[in-house]
Amino acid sequence: MTTISIPLSDDGARRLHEMAREASVSPEELVRASVEQWLSHPKEDFVSAANYVLRKNAELYRRLA
Repeated sequence: MTTISIPLSDDGARRLHEMAREASVSPEELVRASVEQWLSHPKEDFVSAANYVLRKNAELYRRLA
């Protein structure tokens, strides 16, 4: 497992600790779960744009294949 350290403002750290306390988890667990969720879902905007380009250029791709 890799450990990553990030600087947070005092206000950001305070808010993180409050959110973690409200969720009954440690700040580290809250951040880890948030990052893992973010990494497991591709950005919808990118996926939509990629699908649009693929549909728009389908005929060109078929001819080039």
